[in-house]
Amino acid sequence: MARKEVGFVVTDDYKTWIEEVKNKIRNSQIKASVRINYEMLDLYWNLGVAICEKQNQAKWGDAFLKVMSNDLQKAFPGVSGFSVENLKHIRYWYNFYTNNEKWLQGVTQIESMVKSIPWGHNQRIMYKCKDIDEALFYIQKTMDNNWSRNVLVHQIESDLYARQGKAINNFQVKLPEPQSDLAEQTLKDPYNFDFLALREEYNERELEDALVEQITQFLLELGTGFSFIGKQVEIKVGESNFYMDLLFYHVKLHCYVVVELKTEKFKPEFAGQLNFYVTAVNKNMKDEQDNQTIGILICKDKDDVVAEYSLENISQPIGIAQYELTKVLRKEFKSSLPTIEEIEEGLSE
Repeated sequence: MARKEVGFVVTDDYKTWIEEVKNKIRNSQIKASVRINYEMLDLYWNLGVAICEKQNQAKWGDAFLKVMSNDLQKAFPGVSGFSVENLKHIRYWYNFYTNNEKWLQGVTQIESMVKSIPWGHNQRIMYKCKDIDEALFYIQKTMDNNWSRNVLVHQIESDLYARQGKAINNFQVKLPEPQSDLAEQTLKDPYNFDFLALREEYNERELEDALVEQITQFLLELGTGFSFIGKQVEIKVGESNFYMDLLFYHVKLHCYVVVELKTEKFKPEFAGQLNFYVTAVNKNMKDEQDNQTIGILICKDKDDVVAEYSLENISQPIGIAQYELTKVLRKEFKSSLPTIEEIEEGLSE
């Protein structure tokens, strides 16, 4: 219904138009903030150049930074970022990237990348990463996924750089490009499940339930693009019903992802079971617009050679990884509620 305000009738046409105007303003604000951030980091970079060059030429020690800080703060009282501590950060930032052979290979690209994320993100990356390759990896991921500082720190501390794309898989031979490359990069090995609180002797259902209860953390560990559909998802094949541990849809890969959990060391038959589930999803759930379903098998442990052999004659795209869980509760701290297995044992006595 149209409303009337100050002699003007607010119609649906006006509502549509004003939303378009608002979106243009929001986009301009975002672009302006990005531009302001870039200009600030460009200033910091040039300060880094000036400080390092002068120290190398004049052999000045760190004492001059205090004088420099006072002079800049007096000259620009409304501008932040000229404290002694921040000038030291700026100098470290510049040296971190330029004192490296890789800098000579891609000066323009590296300089552009480091200026494309916020200063706080830059500080965490340069102090937490071991080398420039790792730093550039996290810069690119931050740009791709719009990570907050907290998420960025979590990913660095969980060593995503070393884990991503490391799982055993057959994606290169079972999926077309570029889906195969993107799918490969969605895998990690190992997956870190330390956000869970489980007893020492937990079973697969407890692990599954705990992951679903902590679904936000689990999705963060899986990576960007995973959308949770459900656990113990039923699928009918012929006259039989089967239940998949966890089912996701990946919005970047545009496909279903079946995740099977095993609380023991990998066995070849696990790959066969997951192969069956992936085939069933392709035939019973996948639509024409969906890409080929992939499977991820996450085990407590695995022998990489056995995993590679197991995928040799598998028909579907499958990745095999293991998980880490270092924080477990002793038996006396487990839930007072019995597990399904304990209930079944009690009924059979």
